[in-house]
Amino acid sequence: MRFTSLRSGLVGAALVACALLAAPTAAVAAPPSGSPGVDHVGIAASETATAAEYWTAERMRAAIPADVLVADRVASTPASKVAKGDPVTYGKPAPVPDIELYATDETPVPNIGKVFFTLSGRNYVCSANSVSAANGSVVSTAGHCVHEGRGKFASRWIFVPAYQNGAAPYGQWAATSFSAPTQWTKGGDISYDTAFVKVAPLNGRTLAQTVGATAIAFNQARGLAYEAFGYPAAAPFDGQTLKSCAGTATPDPYGQTQSQGIPCDMTGGSSGGPWFLGSGAQNSLNSFGYNNIANTMFGPYYGSVAQTAYATAAAS
Repeated sequence: MRFTSLRSGLVGAALVACALLAAPTAAVAAPPSGSPGVDHVGIAASETATAAEYWTAERMRAAIPADVLVADRVASTPASKVAKGDPVTYGKPAPVPDIELYATDETPVPNIGKVFFTLSGRNYVCSANSVSAANGSVVSTAGHCVHEGRGKFASRWIFVPAYQNGAAPYGQWAATSFSAPTQWTKGGDISYDTAFVKVAPLNGRTLAQTVGATAIAFNQARGLAYEAFGYPAAAPFDGQTLKSCAGTATPDPYGQTQSQGIPCDMTGGSSGGPWFLGSGAQNSLNSFGYNNIANTMFGPYYGSVAQTAYATAAAS
């Protein structure tokens, strides 16, 4: 199973992640103890302090969708083997606004924004969301928006809440640590394409104090209805404004990942954007699409592995 990027401007199949999966030819405190399977790394204070300075408006506009970072990624763990714990929600859910089935314009949302980072000398862009945590400083995004998968972690990583046309009304929040499943960081398994980032305070306030934070839920039922948000940057979009989609999740039609798909035509750049349940709790995110399934984006199942990665970030 191989990925091809959305750089050709194809709409749909990969609205999320920014990558298209080919159809098969055949069927910083130290991380808390008891967190196996999580790759947790702290970021040097000097890098955190200078990251925001690097990201000028011009560099933000020039950053490319991170779909190229998920080329050739596959799922190596069958859905039947994925650990699942008891249903749990962190934070207080709140209803989200009604939206259309396909990408529509949205006014900026304080807790949702764009992510900018550097890998191997190139500047990339994704989407992300501020989620509830005891430290008030956790951002949820896709795994490939912090790590190559079987490669290295990003540098100069910042979160820009409510980004719109180059504006950063709530500032630029620099990462202090990354937490992601080792299935992604060590194996590049697309079923675990998720990550949580702790960001430094800004102007004496935490991220949650400044822009709010949504609830986040794990080990929920499959086949639920979702509302997804992101900043698609590949044609026909330009990545400068927030978009949204909505629909009921369906299984991977090829059965090769534990991910679920919803109808949506967002493209590269929307990777990492949140999927909300009707309660308003985040329960997945934009991850990838198949090149022969039009207008469908897939997101990882938030099971116990994602929950442990989140708990590691929240406790750091």
